[in-house]
Amino acid sequence: MFISISVQLTLLFVGSAFAGMNKTGSLCTVTPSGSKDDSPSIMDAFKQCGQNGQIEIEEGDYTIAKVMDVLNLRNCDISIKGKLTWNDDINYWLRNSIGVTYAQRSTAFRLGGDTFSIRGHGKALFFGNGQKWYDQNRNNSNQAGRPISLTLWKANNVFIDGITWRQPQFWQDTRGSCPAPHTFVAHSQNVTMTNLDMNATSNSQWSTVNTDGTDTWNSKDITIKNWVVTCGDDCISIKGNSSNIYVKNVTCHESGAACIGSLGNPSTTPDYVENVLFEDFTAIHSSNAAWIKTYPGQGHVRNITFRNFRFTDVNQPIYVSPCIYSYSNCDGSRLKISDVTWENITGTSRYNVAAGIYCSKSVPCTGFKFKNIEIKPKNGGSAKVLCSNMNSDSGLACTGTCPAGWKQQLSGNA
Repeated sequence: MFISISVQLTLLFVGSAFAGMNKTGSLCTVTPSGSKDDSPSIMDAFKQCGQNGQIEIEEGDYTIAKVMDVLNLRNCDISIKGKLTWNDDINYWLRNSIGVTYAQRSTAFRLGGDTFSIRGHGKALFFGNGQKWYDQNRNNSNQAGRPISLTLWKANNVFIDGITWRQPQFWQDTRGSCPAPHTFVAHSQNVTMTNLDMNATSNSQWSTVNTDGTDTWNSKDITIKNWVVTCGDDCISIKGNSSNIYVKNVTCHESGAACIGSLGNPSTTPDYVENVLFEDFTAIHSSNAAWIKTYPGQGHVRNITFRNFRFTDVNQPIYVSPCIYSYSNCDGSRLKISDVTWENITGTSRYNVAAGIYCSKSVPCTGFKFKNIEIKPKNGGSAKVLCSNMNSDSGLACTGTCPAGWKQQLSGNA
């Protein structure tokens, strides 16, 4: 009798270690534990079913109080139907978030491996408690340790669908102040992300700062479809050494919409971006619509298409700069931009500039093509199209030259 009770107590103790996770065969099911941290249950599911298995995170509220880092997923289907809330222990996250190399950024949740899926079924919600971060940051730039919500790292053959983000921790992503996006795809290949909804909106006097929708870096064969993004920075941003990127049917609010860059920093390391198609974009009250930004670096940007863009109240819809943020040494850039097409670009600009394009004199832009461009200032009048150091047969009716160091955002009519 004594032995039986001891065994029962032992089993009870062991079973309660990760009380929110149960394994049946190759299926691991996670339910809310009601504790201050559900990450041990989720990590246990990854450990036991992350290879040749299934993980189901059921409906309910989950608290995430520790970093989650899983890089050995293989043949795994992950289903998430609950709300995952990252707690607001800023000191913990600043000390423990996982470095991702790029621009000294870090992440709270990193996944990698080969052949896995994450399905949110339109129910999964990632809540980052971002307001506390925005208020603490007080409109300053990047903060070391402020984590990206989700990073795919050395991930191949991945499908992600049906997840909603609200108030992510990291300010939206851009390299000028170095972004921390909702999602970051790095050193990855053959990734498809569909039906994602992202919103970083501050409810106080302090803005979100650098909360990109997604950034790709050192990755190829990426497909993005059917996204809605509200953020204070780039909506979809393609960073260095990215190729074969297809982005379709995206609506961007309060953002930088479709962007190549930033690239070329540091200037000693070449950056390459090629074979990118953005199509069927809507941009609303945004900084830019279809644009390219580099530092005075080296490398190339080529074979880029922006097609079927519609927008309202965009600060400077079409923009190209070889010297972003510093707006100096513009003609020192050796990062060549070529073979870029803007087609069916329609909407209203906030001021009287439809396009500001300045290319480095060291490597003038070639192969630019413009078709069916119709941009009108929202307050009436005619729009200026400013161009320098680009091919003259582009099809764009330039109305004047663009000064070196022309800024990304304007504060009034030119």
